[in-house]
Amino acid sequence: MVNKGATPQTHNPASTWWYRIRIGTNPKSKNNWILEFFDQTIDSITVYAPDKQNNYSATLLGSSRPFAARLYQHKNFSLNINNNLSGNQVYYIRIKSHQPVNVIIVLRSINWFISYALNEYFFFGVFYGMILVFGLYNLMMFIAMRQKQYLYYIAYNLSIGLYEMCADGIAYQYIWPSSPIWNHNAYGIALFSASIFSVLFAQSLLNVKVNAPRLNKLIWWVLGLRCLFFFLCLTVNENWFSYKIIEIIPLALAFYTGCYVLIKGYRPARFFVIGYSFLLTGFIIKALIALNIWWFVVTATSYYALSFCFILEMVFISFAIGDKVRILKKKEEDAQLQVIKQLKLNEELKDALNKNLEGQVQERTRELVEKSSLIESQNEELKAVNELLQQQSEEISRMNVLLENDNTILHHDIEKVTHDRVMSAEVDFDEFSKIYPDRETCFKFLSDLKWSNGFNCRKCTNSHFGNGHLPYSRRCSKCGYEESVIAYTILQNTRIPINKAFYMIFLMYSTKGKISSHKLSEILSIRQSTCWAYSTRIKKVMEAKKKEVKNSGDKGWSHLVVE
Repeated sequence: MVNKGATPQTHNPASTWWYRIRIGTNPKSKNNWILEFFDQTIDSITVYAPDKQNNYSATLLGSSRPFAARLYQHKNFSLNINNNLSGNQVYYIRIKSHQPVNVIIVLRSINWFISYALNEYFFFGVFYGMILVFGLYNLMMFIAMRQKQYLYYIAYNLSIGLYEMCADGIAYQYIWPSSPIWNHNAYGIALFSASIFSVLFAQSLLNVKVNAPRLNKLIWWVLGLRCLFFFLCLTVNENWFSYKIIEIIPLALAFYTGCYVLIKGYRPARFFVIGYSFLLTGFIIKALIALNIWWFVVTATSYYALSFCFILEMVFISFAIGDKVRILKKKEEDAQLQVIKQLKLNEELKDALNKNLEGQVQERTRELVEKSSLIESQNEELKAVNELLQQQSEEISRMNVLLENDNTILHHDIEKVTHDRVMSAEVDFDEFSKIYPDRETCFKFLSDLKWSNGFNCRKCTNSHFGNGHLPYSRRCSKCGYEESVIAYTILQNTRIPINKAFYMIFLMYSTKGKISSHKLSEILSIRQSTCWAYSTRIKKVMEAKKKEVKNSGDKGWSHLVVE
């Protein structure tokens, strides 16, 4: 089938493509000729060339072979043509690649090939040198300004440089000549990095978060989806890297964002829009060639259109960065002028205020001097009065001491009379409650009575203790045993109010156990059965401590409490 397109192209990576070309040779020609393949991404090329005996010999080329195996150390694949043959010679070319490729085959003389190659490598040096220069320029800008947009642009420049080196075969020649496997994925990684950092740079340069909040959210979504596609390329199918056309989405989004922000009045976006217009144009031309819908013959100009547009984009982006710096500097200068103006106004206000305050201070000082003289005379009078009051205070203190002594003696006498009255046989419960009015008082009396000779733990005989959880209980500091204040007393396990239990013990003691349980129930308002049970317990203790309480007087009843 005769190829009718301007640029032959393979479409199905799973297929092997064969091409047949006819070359007319002239033995009298003094030039040596070569076949050159423009697309450096072709994995495998096998050229079957005829000889004088009409036999064919195979020559292997392609990016899957080590770079050192090439006849010419040039980025393109090259093959010598036998000039000793006459007439038209037919060559067969077998092509196999994991991605669609352009089958651009050019017949060149050796002289023209060398001249063209030298010029091409010179322009490559200029191109990649410009990338390094712009990268160093932005690095210096980052060191000076400390703005992350410069780091994004450096990463973007280097990523574009790496992609161009992969597409041109320069990376294979100088970076990984012995590792052909990198030719399959390196361009996809570089293109992903360039796409991500170009959008991040645009987002930062145009201050999209402030100038276009909705577009800012859309940008983050696009970045997330692009990262997801990159992850799928690495993990699911590496051939998906060949879908370079998807890069039109983040590129178009960045361009639209620049136009939107420019329309809203953000002046640094003007050079950005111009630069990305060139970049978008170069990308479209490259995409049309890749999709084989380019209507013109593919020349060096159209083939390297993206590189030329990228150079223009770098220049205008540098203008955009400089424009933003200039605008920021202008704003900073305006702000400084405003601050200086405000400082001058503040200084004038301060001088006027100081003069006003100085007059007020002088007037106030005169008033204070006059009042100070008046206060001084009043202080002399107060001093004399204070001396008189001091003498009276000392006399009052002496009288207070005498009254306090008298009150102490009187209070002691009252307590003694009350206690003697309470301890008499005829006292009623109300009078008894004056000394033991509540549970707290009873517990304190019981604690002092129970441990009058000191504390000894019933478990380990330790004499050191601390406060327990219950009121007036004691806890052994050694073994932790806690003993309540009513434990091991006649009041243990009693359920009647403790002050009534005290009074019942007192009545039993004062009547020598002759009071009946019915009388106790009537006096204490407690059930007769409870009074009988508790009075029986008291009688047993009285019988057991008969000798101990016999001559104890009015305090004998307290000996019945503790076992």
